[in-house]
Amino acid sequence: MSVPSTSTPSAYTMLREQYASRLPSSLEELAGPTTGTVDLPLHVVWSGRRSYGLSQPRSRMSLYRTVLAEGQQQDLIAFLNRGLLIAQWPILRTLISRPLRDAWEDRFPELPADKDKAVTAA
Repeated sequence: MSVPSTSTPSAYTMLREQYASRLPSSLEELAGPTTGTVDLPLHVVWSGRRSYGLSQPRSRMSLYRTVLAEGQQQDLIAFLNRGLLIAQWPILRTLISRPLRDAWEDRFPELPADKDKAVTAA
């Protein structure tokens, strides 16, 4: 006698859906700062580094990676900037998980996978 199989979603699918549920409706909503220092709240980064300088490329990339992975929708809107996200996306997409990357790229096809396109988009 065979047991009926129930289709349970994969970990990838569950994570992708979780990330997709946090996304803003458009990239234009991302109105975060482009200069200065950003101090993340404890609910986004609960240990380690919390302060990021936007003028330093590595610091800025680390901030975006952290907010993308750990932030809720209001954090994405408050801390991410549309122009900076698009400009950094070709490199940033290689530093985040596949479910997170796919959620963003499926919702926002304007995010460039090619570095040359990002330079013109910024």
